[in-house]
Order: sequence, then structure tokens, then C-alpha cells
Amino acid sequence: MKDIHEVLRRKQAKYAQLGKQIEMLQQAAEKLREVAPLLADTEDDDTAVLTEMDEPQGGTKASAAAAGATTKAKGTAPRWP
Repeated sequence: MKDIHEVLRRKQAKYAQLGKQIEMLQQAAEKLREVAPLLADTEDDDTAVLTEMDEPQGGTKASAAAAGATTKAKGTAPRWP
């Protein structure tokens, strides 16, 4: 027969471990909620951001090429600004 105190101690340790895991998962969920809008799949916003980022470095031809490459990767026809 098992010692009741040993079983209780193991159950409490497991309960504490699960509590820590739940807390960590809740913190991760909060962080994901913060960045979820940034990860939203909006094609128009992606092309605009790529165009804005590429213009200072390589000019308009490079930004148009980068925008076209990204839309081709997604499987849609390229849109030119």
C-alpha cells in the first residue's frame, strides 16, 4: 500500500508545475495578442510597407520589383503602384 503523504506530496508538486505552465501560457497568449495585428494577412498593407522600406535604399524600380516578387510568392498577380 502506498504512503498517503507521498502520494499527496507528488500530486501537489504536479499541481504546482501545471500552475506554472498555465501562467506561462497565459503570458505567451498576451504577447501573441499584441503582435497578432502585425501578422494579419493584408496584401495591400504588405506591398505598401515593402515599397516604403525599399525606396530610400534602391529607388522605385527596386521597390516595384520587390513588390512584384512578394505578390508572385503569394500566388497573385503583381500590382504596380
